[in-house]
Amino acid sequence: MTIALRQAPFLRAAAFGAASVAVAAFVAAFGALAVFVSTTTDALAQAGYPNRPIKLVVPYPPGALTDLLARAIGERLSASLRQPVIVDNKPGAGTLLGAEFVAKQAADGYTLLMATSTTLGISPALYRPSPIDPIRDFAPISQVGSVNFFLIANPAFPAKNVREMIETIRKSPSKYNYASVGSGSPHHLFMETLKTEVGLEIQHVPYKGTPAALTDLLAGAIQVMFADATIALPNIQAGKVIALGTSAAKQTTLLPGVPPIAATVPGFDWQAWQGIVAPAGTPTEIVARLSAELQKIQATPEFRDQLFRFGMEPHAPQTPAQFAASLAAEQPRWAKAIKDSGAKVD
Repeated sequence: MTIALRQAPFLRAAAFGAASVAVAAFVAAFGALAVFVSTTTDALAQAGYPNRPIKLVVPYPPGALTDLLARAIGERLSASLRQPVIVDNKPGAGTLLGAEFVAKQAADGYTLLMATSTTLGISPALYRPSPIDPIRDFAPISQVGSVNFFLIANPAFPAKNVREMIETIRKSPSKYNYASVGSGSPHHLFMETLKTEVGLEIQHVPYKGTPAALTDLLAGAIQVMFADATIALPNIQAGKVIALGTSAAKQTTLLPGVPPIAATVPGFDWQAWQGIVAPAGTPTEIVARLSAELQKIQATPEFRDQLFRFGMEPHAPQTPAQFAASLAAEQPRWAKAIKDSGAKVD
């Protein structure tokens, strides 16, 4: 009994020491686990998209409408993604130079293309062989804006609307001229399509750019032409030209008093668009993330107001699948318009 009593403090100390060792071991193990979890979490966070700057390639020169739009979007994407979005201008070959560059980049979401209807609609059908396939080579993300074209005329031209224009040209075949900014441009294709649909004989005069074409229109050497809103609106509002109609079937919000050409020529519905795509094979979760961010941007009144200032109209937000479907649907339309017009690369 005495021995037992004398041993009790030792046993208690031993038990306490063993417990302390166990606790220390547990703490050490827990600490190691915490470090592991923390390290793993940090690694996963660093691996998340995006974790470095994104390049947004613009296949037009600085200062062009597409460039201005890309910079407006890039600024907003930078804020929402918390990574720089760098605009990289790569003009040339009817915008195909920039498109081909993007198509060949890694499909990781860090190189995007500010695409247009020219880039993924007109040029692939015009330049043969085309260096890109609009459907095969890209992952559509979202359309962001539309460009409605105005059919404008010199004030001395007898017609003041589309119906009168058709009647005037029919009465004097080949007497009148229309301007474009080159064979295969939207300005050219829209008028050639209208000519075909209503049976008009009017001569095509191509120019190197809109300013030269507009100068001759104001001087009366050219009677009519299609012009985007950036050029058309200030001249219409100043009374320098007459607005006969708009290319899109939907009523324009930029100048509501001008009716669509489709009000006179049912089914006529043409416009240019701007959107963003990535190289084919870009992970669906990255495409979805970018699309969601773009849709948020499109929903803001500030961005919509900026589009109006650019002479553009907001495009209804699209999912990647919707953008892909519309892109596929319009390929044969552009190809037919180019074939019917006889457009060739200048």
